[in-house]
Amino acid sequence: MTDLDVAGLQRRLGEFAASRAWQPYHTPKNLAAALSVEAAELLEIFQWLTPEEAARVMDDPDTAHRVADEVADVLAYLLQFCGTLGVDPLAALSAKIDRNELRFPVGRPPGRGARQDRHSSE
Repeated sequence: MTDLDVAGLQRRLGEFAASRAWQPYHTPKNLAAALSVEAAELLEIFQWLTPEEAARVMDDPDTAHRVADEVADVLAYLLQFCGTLGVDPLAALSAKIDRNELRFPVGRPPGRGARQDRHSSE
């Protein structure tokens, strides 16, 4: 990891977009759509790979570069989306982990999450 921080990256992304007058296009809907497209481009790299090939994808420098670029695109749009809506992504993730620790206690077999429990009581 590096000493980069989320707020600093969000500022850089904001300055980049502002200097190009892109703010009118950076609506929550457009950013969510762009995020989805970039996530699909990341998935495309793995589309027809076997599990073994996927595990070794970073061994090839060209493919590793493509993966890193798509990860950067996904993160950039996610950070811009969060900035537009005022969501603290680290706080949101921490809160989600807290909820998941309650929903999925240690030692519970996979597939026995809260959703499944809810449906079984109906």
